[in-house]
Amino acid sequence: MPTSPAPLSAALALGKTPSLKEPQLLDGVLYWQEQRPDERGRTTLMARDPGSRSPREMTPGRWNLRCRVHEYGGGACAIGRNASGEAIAVFVHDSDRCLWQLRLEASDAEPQRLTPPGGDDRFHGHLGGGVIDAIGNRWIGVLEIHGRDQLVAVPLQGGEPQRLHQPADFCGYLALSPSGRHLAWVEWQQPCMPWERSQLWLGELNPDGSLGAARPVAGSRPADPQGCSVFQPIWAGSDLVVSNDRSGFWNLERWIGAAETSAALEPCWQALVPMQAECAMPQWVFGMSTHAWDSEQLLVMACRQGSWKLGRVHLPSRADEHAIWEPIAQPFTDLAGLCAEAGRLACVASSACNPSGLLELELATSQWRHQPAAPCPLPLEAISQPQEVWFEGHGGQATHAWYYPPIGGSTAESPLLVKGHSGPTGMARTGLSLGIQFWTSRGWGVVDVNYGGSTGFGRAYRERLNGQWGVVDVADCAAAAQALVSRGLASAERIAIEGGSAGGFTALAALCFTTTFRAGASRYGVADLSALATDTHRFEARYLDSLVGPWPVAKATYEARSPLQHAGRIHCPVIFFQGLEDVVVPPEQTERMAEALRGNGVPVEVHLFPEEGHGFRNGATQIQVLEATEAFFRHHFQL
Repeated sequence: MPTSPAPLSAALALGKTPSLKEPQLLDGVLYWQEQRPDERGRTTLMARDPGSRSPREMTPGRWNLRCRVHEYGGGACAIGRNASGEAIAVFVHDSDRCLWQLRLEASDAEPQRLTPPGGDDRFHGHLGGGVIDAIGNRWIGVLEIHGRDQLVAVPLQGGEPQRLHQPADFCGYLALSPSGRHLAWVEWQQPCMPWERSQLWLGELNPDGSLGAARPVAGSRPADPQGCSVFQPIWAGSDLVVSNDRSGFWNLERWIGAAETSAALEPCWQALVPMQAECAMPQWVFGMSTHAWDSEQLLVMACRQGSWKLGRVHLPSRADEHAIWEPIAQPFTDLAGLCAEAGRLACVASSACNPSGLLELELATSQWRHQPAAPCPLPLEAISQPQEVWFEGHGGQATHAWYYPPIGGSTAESPLLVKGHSGPTGMARTGLSLGIQFWTSRGWGVVDVNYGGSTGFGRAYRERLNGQWGVVDVADCAAAAQALVSRGLASAERIAIEGGSAGGFTALAALCFTTTFRAGASRYGVADLSALATDTHRFEARYLDSLVGPWPVAKATYEARSPLQHAGRIHCPVIFFQGLEDVVVPPEQTERMAEALRGNGVPVEVHLFPEEGHGFRNGATQIQVLEATEAFFRHHFQL
C-alpha cells in the first residue's frame, strides 16, 4: 500500500524562505528587495542581469532596508539614474533611519549617507516612498514628522530634507512624469483610510526645483457625498493613469495629456476597461504596484473573485472609446509588485502549486520564466490545492472562502482550522502557502475566509464591514466552518480558529460570541477596541471610526465588541503570541486578555518575544509560533 507523505516541518514551512518585494527594472537589470527570516528579518537589495539566473546581493552584511513611515512602511528603496546618468539606489537603512545612496554599476561602491542622523528635531522623522528625480539630481519622497506627512526633496550630494509640499494629513505613492516636470501623488485625511476616501494630486516642478500649481484632480475628500479611493498613479508618456473605485470596483482611468494641460483646466478622465474586477489593493504600505507602463503599452493585474490575472490594455486614441483588455497567458493566480520596461515585465508571482518567486515575461513572445525564492519542499501530490467555496454568510449574503482539504481526503472526523486574514481589508490569497500545507499534511482541513470587508470583490463587499467589525467577520468565519461541517468535510467538535492582528481580533471575538470553535490562537490580536482607539499609532488612529463607530461617541459599541470585556464567554483553550515592541497592539492587551481567561479557569498559553513588533519578522519566531500552535491544538483536541 502507498505510504502517506511525511508531515511538513515548521522549519521547512516558514523558517528560511525569503519574502520578495517591490521588483524594479532599470535598463534590463532586475532589482528587488529580499526579506530574510533566517537573518532576523533583515531586508537586502538584490539584482539580476538580463539572461542571468544568478542574482547579486547589493547590500550585504549590516544593511537593512526598511521604511517605517505610517508604521507599516514599504517603499524603502528607489532605483533610477542621477543627473550624470549613473544607476543608483537610494534606500532607508533601518539602524539609523537615514537615506543612503549606492552606485549600482560600481563593483566596489559602498553606500553613502545622504541625510544626517537623528538629533536635529526639525528633521528627525521617518522617510520613505520616494522616487529619483534625475533632472533635479535629488530624491523626492515622504517625511512623516510631528504627526503629519510632508513631500520633501533630498539632494543626491547629501543634505537635510527640503519641504516641497505640506499636505493636510497623509500622502504617498509618488509618480514623476518622464519629462521630470510633473509630480503626481495621493493624499488622504483622517478619519478616512486611503482605501476609503483619497485624492490624486498633481503639481508642476518649477525650474528652481520648487513645486507649484499643486491641486487635487481625482478622488474624494472626507466630506464629499460619494466616497471613492485612488490607487497608484503612473505616467504613460504624457498621460496620467490611476485606479479609481468610484464605479464600485478599482478600475483604471486615464487623463490624456495631463502633463501638457494647463493647470487652469479641469481634468478629463476616461474609464479604460470597466469591469467587475479590482486593479488595486488597500494602501497599507508604500511600493505596491498593480499596473505599469513599459514605454509603449499598459500592463495590468486584475483581481476577480479573489484570483489575480495578468493582462495588457490597448489604449484607444480617442477619449470616448474604451480600451481593450487582452489576457496574458501564464499559470500564476497570486500576483504583486508589477513593473515593466521596454517590452518586458516582472512581478512577484505564485500559484496553488508554485511557491512565490520572480516572474519575468517577454511581451512580444509571451515567453516567461519563474524563479522561486526557495525550492518547494513538497512533491505535487503532497500539496493541498484550494477549492473555491461560496456560502451564506452574515445576513444571508454570498460569501467566499478557499478550502484546503487534508492530504488523504476529508471526512466528517477531520479537524478544521479557520483562518481570518489581517487588515481586516486583506484577502485570502491563492498562492502556495507552506504555512497552510503544514496543517493539511497533518490531516487538518484549512478554510481561509474572505469575510465581508475583504478586498478583491469590489467596494460593496469591502463596505459590508462598515460599523460591523466583530459582527460580520465573526459570523462569516463561523458560517464557513458550519458549511464545511454540513457537507461532511469536518468535525464540529474539532474546529479551531487563528489569526494575527485584525485576524486575531476576529478569532478572539469568534470565541466570545459564537459556539462554533473549540480552540483559538491569537498573534498580536486586538483584545480591547477602546485601547486600540486611544493608544494606537497615527496611521490607524481613526480607522475604527468606520469599522466600529466614532470614538468616544460609540464607546458602548466598543465595549460590546471587545473580547476583553467578554472574556467570561470563552470556555475553550486559547494560545497567545505577542511581540514586546508592538506599537499597534501593545503587549498589555494580550497580557490582560490572558489573565482574564486564567481567572476563569480557561487553559491558556502566552508566548512573548522581546525583539518582535507587530508582525513577526524573525524566522525562529515564526517557527516557534507554528510549532506551539499545532502542539496546543493537538493536545486539546487529543489528536
